[in-house]
Amino acid sequence: QVQLVESGGDLVQAGGSLRLSCAASGSITSMNGMGWHRQAPGKQRELVGVITGGGTTNYVDSVKGRFTISRDGNKNVMYLQMNNLKLEDTGVYYCSAWSGGNSYWGQGTQVTVSS
Repeated sequence: QVQLVESGGDLVQAGGSLRLSCAASGSITSMNGMGWHRQAPGKQRELVGVITGGGTTNYVDSVKGRFTISRDGNKNVMYLQMNNLKLEDTGVYYCSAWSGGNSYWGQGTQVTVSS
């Protein structure tokens, strides 16, 4: 069982930056992959981006060039660097991890972008 804890959510003005963290209770480099997701008010949860076990990243089109996923295998933490934030980036951000047929989720952290 892997536990994931997100942090770093905050209220930020449009155009600003935030860095979210996802701390794992186990080794993240042993995971097949990890991802960031978000859920805006009244909308379904959507995938923001993923990082594979090999370190390859992929992003949804709406965040490409603005968001960057990285990880620190020594600290077992995955990050989401968010730049040039837009109002539509508002939502609860969740991290996930998957390995061996199992998937794990954190409880989320709130990001609010104001005008």
